[in-house]
Amino acid sequence: MIRLVTNDYNDLDGGQQAGDALVTFVACAHAMLDPGTPEEQVRTLEPRLLAQLPTLRALGVFDLFAVRDPALAALLADEDTGS
Repeated sequence: MIRLVTNDYNDLDGGQQAGDALVTFVACAHAMLDPGTPEEQVRTLEPRLLAQLPTLRALGVFDLFAVRDPALAALLADEDTGS
């Protein structure tokens, strides 16, 4: 398992377990929101982040916590509508 703060994004696996899904989502989100993250890395992280959504939704994570970053919230909303 990786720590929530990491620079080694190769350690982010598919997040098959609930805890792994949350860790992967948070680590990807942090990196994607960091203005210093290269665009190529963001494009690599986005599908990993989105792959965690079914598990996190099943756990009710988004019923408990709101995504406050407008860009990330829009990305998740787009995924909800299938856009």
